[in-house]
Amino acid sequence: MSGELAGVPAALSGAGWGRGGRLAARRRLADRLATGLSLGATGIVLLALGSILLTLLARGLPGLSAGTLVRVMTPPGGGGGLANAIAGSLVQTGLAAAIGTPVGLLTGIYLSEYATDGRVVAVVRFVSDMMLSAPSILVGLFVYLALVAPVGHFSGLSGAVALAMLFVPVVVRTTEDMLRLVPLTMREAAYALGAPKWRVVLQVCLRAARAGVLTGILLAVARVSGETAPLLFTSLGNMNWSLSLDAPMASLPVAIYQYAGSAYDDWVQLAWTGALLITAGVLVLNVVVRMWHRRLGAGQ
Repeated sequence: MSGELAGVPAALSGAGWGRGGRLAARRRLADRLATGLSLGATGIVLLALGSILLTLLARGLPGLSAGTLVRVMTPPGGGGGLANAIAGSLVQTGLAAAIGTPVGLLTGIYLSEYATDGRVVAVVRFVSDMMLSAPSILVGLFVYLALVAPVGHFSGLSGAVALAMLFVPVVVRTTEDMLRLVPLTMREAAYALGAPKWRVVLQVCLRAARAGVLTGILLAVARVSGETAPLLFTSLGNMNWSLSLDAPMASLPVAIYQYAGSAYDDWVQLAWTGALLITAGVLVLNVVVRMWHRRLGAGQ
């Protein structure tokens, strides 16, 4: 018995331990290599984002003033601003969010919680994926044929509808994915207490997944707030102050597109300032929503 026990360390210290040591060394090397590649990729992304932000600050801040925020767009040399473009972007993006958020949420909830027919789910998910990857200019052309051409004029409403069509698939995908991550035990506990399905979905599943759902809505806002191509075919733009949904409406992306390629220095400066305003607006919105969500979670 003692001889057998004495022979165990000798066996373990032989070829088996040698192979195990080489395997552990390879695993450590692979782990360090993967960690280094991940850190390198993160550094590249941060460097790219930092360079973009620094460029926007360096080019956009010189043109940022009170006049830029309160004066409307004017011809070159007129000392104009971006007030009507800012207001038009807020109106169209806000209306697109008001249209797209409930549609996207309800569709995502249906796909995650209620869908039983595999064919219907496949069709809805396929259409959503197509809309998610479709070029925005095609959406603008579709809305142009559906809403602009029949009435014979551009309008802010058609621009908001085009943005809403780009808004919906992002919310659908993130809502469905976040609801599927909610543990099944939370649903079962709610059902065991006698809660109906709609209450389980609204008060348990959505509440547990609200951080991801809010992130999806913010991603959708960030995407549509900088879209230019759909608005060129729908709301077109307006040099004057107009918030009528039945008339052409100015927007920051279209103003940036028009000004950036001009030969006038004041227009090019306004284009950089407009790009800075869009970036700052999306950043502020993200920070505010994150702080609100963190405070709400702490209060519970």
